[in-house]
Amino acid sequence: MKFQILGCGTSTGVPLPGCRCAVCLSENPRNKRTRCSGVLKISADIERRILIDASTDLRMQALNADLRRVDAVLFTHQHADHILGLEDLRAFNFVQRESIPCFASAATNAELRRFFSYIFSPSSDYEGGGLAQLTLTDISPFIPLVLFGVKITPFTVLHGKMPVLAFRIGDFAYITDCSSIPAASLKILAGVKTLVLDGLRYEPHPTHFTIPQACAVAQELGVTKTYLTHTTHTVDYDTVNKALPLGIELAYDGLELEIH
Repeated sequence: MKFQILGCGTSTGVPLPGCRCAVCLSENPRNKRTRCSGVLKISADIERRILIDASTDLRMQALNADLRRVDAVLFTHQHADHILGLEDLRAFNFVQRESIPCFASAATNAELRRFFSYIFSPSSDYEGGGLAQLTLTDISPFIPLVLFGVKITPFTVLHGKMPVLAFRIGDFAYITDCSSIPAASLKILAGVKTLVLDGLRYEPHPTHFTIPQACAVAQELGVTKTYLTHTTHTVDYDTVNKALPLGIELAYDGLELEIH
């Protein structure tokens, strides 16, 4: 299996519209960060693609990554930058000619049904284009699900006070939008070798790990390789990457990881 980072930027993306800072004006492609999303690539008799979050930038992410199908979607939580690309899943319906199963907490699914009511509770007199064909299924922390032969274990992290789902897949874990990890979830992370982890910036934030905090968590867990995601326009890729501890790097859009 492989996991590809489709986007690793914070909720505004990088560059920030209107900003003239050095990072926003940078020519370095690794300083151009779309909103957080990733895709698990399963190679078997039939290749499968499992999306984690449908970010605001999903359409361009799919084109940039040559993503030709989406077989399922896992949602971490209901914040706008993680769900507003849901409408772009419609294109994959056109190609695949089938509904796409989506998995999220009950709270997130309730918000998806509310925000996208025109999809999930369409009016009888709706006259627009074809609606996205999606099925929503509630999942719970610590109860694994199996998709296309792959065991995926959701677990809870905290985004300030808000519970957010993270996912362990084999020796890999994906955690975005996180400021603390409960003890029960730390147990789930035992033995993880590759970790994608929220590391917003150096300055404190009430609902995200800072880069030093994220590094400390990765080192406590003994993870072999950690990639920091959800980073802001105050983080220059080359400068910060050189200063990070051994085994910890900044993620970048398009980064592809081998996982087992």
